[in-house]
Amino acid sequence: MKKRLLIYGILLACLVFSGCSNHVSLGGRVTYSDDGTPLEQGTVAFYASNFLSRGEIRQDGRFVVGTQTDKDGLPPGTYQVAITGAGQYIGDDQHGMPVTLPLIDDRYKDPERSNLTLTVTSSTKNYDLQVDRAPEEIMQRSRKLAVISPEESEERKRLREEARTRN
Repeated sequence: MKKRLLIYGILLACLVFSGCSNHVSLGGRVTYSDDGTPLEQGTVAFYASNFLSRGEIRQDGRFVVGTQTDKDGLPPGTYQVAITGAGQYIGDDQHGMPVTLPLIDDRYKDPERSNLTLTVTSSTKNYDLQVDRAPEEIMQRSRKLAVISPEESEERKRLREEARTRN
């Protein structure tokens, strides 16, 4: 009986410490389709039914996928892919709300519309993506909304905070 409990304990410990041992380590790079320069920020998200893995995009465009931790990979399967958070803060609008300049086409935010899919097998190690920049008319609209510069916005926030702490 003690021997059986010991064996079960060892098996349980192996399962707990191995975590996601069936996960595949996956990384890649996101670049613009027009000139090959890297997308310098955002998150690449991999969606499957009731499952999400993601990787933060670094300044060189590279990402490493994680599920429970930053770099533990993802299980084999077919995924729809989206890219979120690819925008640059350019100031505030007339109401003090932040305005972000989109860096990539809006369709990449939605895994249903991005047209990006990946089937991960045990031999999949790399997934490089090329994305289109945001259309110029969208970028112009965002620039027009930003009537308060980031510097002026920070100064306004500082003054409001000072006033609040005085009261």
